[in-house]
Amino acid sequence: MKGSEILRRAARWVPGVTLRPFGRPVALFFHGVVPQIADPRIEINHHTVEAFRAIATRLKRGFNVLPLDALDDALKRPERHARTVFLMADDGYANTLEVAAPILEELRLPWTLFVSTQHIETGDWNPLILSRLFVYFVPDGSYALPHFPQPIKLQSAPQREAVAPALLGALKKLSADNARETVRAMENAFPAGQLDSLRLRFATERYLTWNEVGALHKRGVEIGAHAHWHWPMNEFQTENYLHAQARSARQAIASRLGNCRYFAYPFGNVGDVSPAAVEAVRHAGYTHAFTTFSGTLRGKLNPWWLPRYALRAEEPNLESVLPMLRLADGRIARFQVAVNGAAIG
Repeated sequence: MKGSEILRRAARWVPGVTLRPFGRPVALFFHGVVPQIADPRIEINHHTVEAFRAIATRLKRGFNVLPLDALDDALKRPERHARTVFLMADDGYANTLEVAAPILEELRLPWTLFVSTQHIETGDWNPLILSRLFVYFVPDGSYALPHFPQPIKLQSAPQREAVAPALLGALKKLSADNARETVRAMENAFPAGQLDSLRLRFATERYLTWNEVGALHKRGVEIGAHAHWHWPMNEFQTENYLHAQARSARQAIASRLGNCRYFAYPFGNVGDVSPAAVEAVRHAGYTHAFTTFSGTLRGKLNPWWLPRYALRAEEPNLESVLPMLRLADGRIARFQVAVNGAAIG
């Protein structure tokens, strides 16, 4: 069982009011918000409107949700920010403008949007979402994919369910060039017209355009970078690729919106962020960067390797869960030393 799941289960039994003195500033993130989820195998990144509104209302009532320009003070003086939350969204789904933004504006909650700039520019879908479409919807058969040693057999519903996690895990260990080639082969495996139909069926996966990103920025949303292509910045990528991912995303955002200070690593967990990626992000000129490791924010953290908590589909015990994230800080310290050699106190 993952540490974050243990914390959530424990939080059911500990009243939030008793944990208030234990609190420290935290970063939280979501992805998209939709009226309803039709297929959870594909729409893995989205909250329903009902669940998201409940989460946002809890944050409004129980915490101080601040814009990211307060981050430096929270890192320097975490004891003064026991109830401080920084709210973020990753990827840049169109529904953040259409659905999430009105809810957050109604509640007057500031937030930051991290966009993967290639997807904003081209409309290309998240490669792992396309891979999920391949696993669950291509016709029954055996498929030879580039950079996979054995054909992928997809001949029954149970087989598809069993194949999905192993295939997606192996795909993330490919270099970006090889992964692009593999994903193209998956796309080509669909009969004519089927993938277009699936794109219409799963319009929830559509990305914002630059004009829509600009509209959110004008409404007060901080825009950060989520790399150029939504792919792990891990040990399987070249240093040139990592530097290009960090640099080009920042340049694309800054050229349109005037500035880009913040970065969030795609996936951002174990096996997704290499020491070279941390250095590439620092070198690109970002002041802070976020992972998806759960923990709290404090001054001795490396500013280019900060923790964030992933909001689950429903969060009925946030008042207890968020203070308890301090229990994960030891793990954060160990990973920071391992990833970037920083001396963490």
